[in-house]
Amino acid sequence: MIRRLTRLPDWTLLLVVAVTLAYFFLTHEGLYALDDYYYSRYAQQLLDGTFRLAPDPQGLLHDPLKERYLIFGPVAVFFRLFGLNIISATLWPLLATLGCSGLIWRLYRRREPVVASGAMLLLGLHYFTLNLTNYLYPDNILMFWCLASGAVLLRGREPGRRAGWWGAGFALLNFAALLSKETIAYYLPFYLGVLGLDAWRRRNGRFWLTALGTGAVLLTGYLGLYQHFTGDALYRIHLIEHTNEFLRDGNFLAGNRAALLSRVTWQPLAFFVGAGMGLLLVLAGMAATRPAGPQPEASDRRFWLLLAATTLVFYWVGSTSLSSYNPITLLPRMTTPLLPPLALAAGFGLQRVVRSGGLRAVVAGLLLLGLAAWLHDPLSVVYAVPGLFLLLVGIGGRLRSWPDRLRPGTSALAAATVLVLAGVLTIRPVYFMRKPSVSAHFEQDRVIRQHLSGPAGGTVLVDDYLIGNYDFYYGFRVPAGLQYRRYWARDSVQLAPKEHAWLLLNRATLSNDELTRKLIRYSPDSVLSWYPRRRLVAQDGRVELYEVELGREVRSEK
Repeated sequence: MIRRLTRLPDWTLLLVVAVTLAYFFLTHEGLYALDDYYYSRYAQQLLDGTFRLAPDPQGLLHDPLKERYLIFGPVAVFFRLFGLNIISATLWPLLATLGCSGLIWRLYRRREPVVASGAMLLLGLHYFTLNLTNYLYPDNILMFWCLASGAVLLRGREPGRRAGWWGAGFALLNFAALLSKETIAYYLPFYLGVLGLDAWRRRNGRFWLTALGTGAVLLTGYLGLYQHFTGDALYRIHLIEHTNEFLRDGNFLAGNRAALLSRVTWQPLAFFVGAGMGLLLVLAGMAATRPAGPQPEASDRRFWLLLAATTLVFYWVGSTSLSSYNPITLLPRMTTPLLPPLALAAGFGLQRVVRSGGLRAVVAGLLLLGLAAWLHDPLSVVYAVPGLFLLLVGIGGRLRSWPDRLRPGTSALAAATVLVLAGVLTIRPVYFMRKPSVSAHFEQDRVIRQHLSGPAGGTVLVDDYLIGNYDFYYGFRVPAGLQYRRYWARDSVQLAPKEHAWLLLNRATLSNDELTRKLIRYSPDSVLSWYPRRRLVAQDGRVELYEVELGREVRSEK
């Protein structure tokens, strides 16, 4: 079967890359999150030479984002190459996401083509993997480092490898992950377990000695750098603890103790299923079942299964704080270190189902149908379609009337299963590709560049969201004499002679449910009613720019 399937991973990789690129460009909301803004600002500071490692002298800022150098460092390179804009700012998470599929393809294209295809689909077309491609968050970047670290640990310990080089690479990749996000620490128990097992069996000594030595040198230099600039070698750890203290009202022992029991029992399962990860969990469970006979991929399968299991335990009951018990927030973007090993374990489970069919396929199908019934919402289709397919394969494979080409162990069944997965996993991304923008960032960017970037001074009145990040549109260099103020500050604005006042109205922002529930408390019509003397200067889609006349009492004060 393997020979006939050698092209399947190639076609799968092409599909994943095509869908990822289409999603990146068709759903990009521009500058939409605080992380985008802060990381971009740090990247620009690197280019300007104004970035400072030293902490805030007043101790007011609690910003662990500033310590993630391999998030905004590469972004600075893209800014230098392509200019400062939101596309160049988000190229790094896009490339990291594509890199994960490329790594899986490289690992298993020839060895286990069904595993490669299944894992690429389950990881690359997982909706929240795609969703994080066009935001400058650290999560997909960390996911790439995590997958690469795991792959090097697996392959570098094989006989015949240049163990020293692989060990050094393992240390470097984990250090890169540490410079991206702290949750690489969730892999530490698995690493220690593999180290202990190798030590017990007296194997792979050169790999581990090189890895530990390289890691010690890197950490010593890293801690020494902090000691030099901040006077505290453990500054980053203390910063995280200060951040947890700042947010203590929401943790499970201070402000949210009543929810602790549910958080460490059933809530994670409900979260994983609701996030679409139930498919990965069920198929990974199939990889954990006993095989019918000897399996050549057993060591790889156990490796990814155990890494997924230990990481899953940390997500379930682990803590983000060393000084208090504070489980990680159940948000889809927090699961990216878990996704690569889980997707690969699920790939091995999918291969087992395709090879054996029968009871294993029936059980998997029934579990997926059960998850679909539990959810009973539009996401249920992600479970119901493959569930019905696997149930049909499990039952039909034992019927005489079942086509021979689709019996367990055939390349046609493997290809059909991969095709079913690809079809069902693309439904949600395609749905969002067809939806209109909720931010109108690119229209707003064009209006600002064309009409509000000249030398003339004045005041631009904007909403409460744009007031926090308008300098991004100017490459963090706002023209002299131009100031931005909130809409409600209109009565306090004072204009010098020949200065203008503009009203920038983004109807998409003012009707965005995510913003209007908390930040914005006014509608486009109410804003326009505050400025009856206005003249439309430009309009681009749902973004409008007016020149407005402020009250006489304001001008008379000048």
